Amino acid sequence: MKSVLYLVVALVVMSLAFWAYRENYRTQDALNEMESVQKEIASLREQLLVLSAEWDYLNRPARLRELVRLNADRLELEPITSDQFVDTSNIDYPPPPVRYPPRRPEDFVPPTEGAITDADPTPSEAEAADRPPRQEPQ
Repeated sequence: MKSVLYLVVALVVMSLAFWAYRENYRTQDALNEMESVQKEIASLREQLLVLSAEWDYLNRPARLRELVRLNADRLELEPITSDQFVDTSNIDYPPPPVRYPPRRPEDFVPPTEGAITDADPTPSEAEAADRPPRQEPQ
């Protein structure tokens, strides 16, 4: 009986050792992956800084003024003046969206010829009137 107990304990210890071995390598793989992702993030941040610096360099006001001066005849650009600005009350904004459907005007007269009125039966009522009455079996 002791030998069976020793065998079971040995199998449990071996399975726990195998589990610990696998978890160790999984953890190392996760750490390596995290490190590579962090390196990629650092690389992308560096690229973003370079692109931002290039954008700032290309949009220098002195450079843009020189480009406008060189291409003014081709682009037909003119300097902005104060008379080109308007008051916001002169701007035609789109109307606000309709929240509720419009109401009928007070003087509304519905058409009389061929119009459906409240006195007319609904389609299901008309269909029920056309059918013969149902007879109950006795």
